[in-house]
Amino acid sequence: MNEFQREMAALIIEAVNLEEVNVDDIDPQAPLFGDGLGLDSIDALELALAIAQNYGVQIKSDDQNNQQIFSSLAALSEFVEAQRQA
Repeated sequence: MNEFQREMAALIIEAVNLEEVNVDDIDPQAPLFGDGLGLDSIDALELALAIAQNYGVQIKSDDQNNQQIFSSLAALSEFVEAQRQA
């Protein structure tokens, strides 16, 4: 896990109140939803809001790429980094 992925993992934990999860418990390739961290659509909204507040990156609820963007910590981190540099 790279430094930015660790930062994003901490943001996920804080944004969706995963108090029982540590940064090192999150596999960057594991799904964020369903069998992975078990996040749901409400968590996605909370996470999108936290990303907007912390990084200035907007993730719209109707974006057709949301399933890919939120597929894993690695994918989400890559998307946020790319948007920040754009």
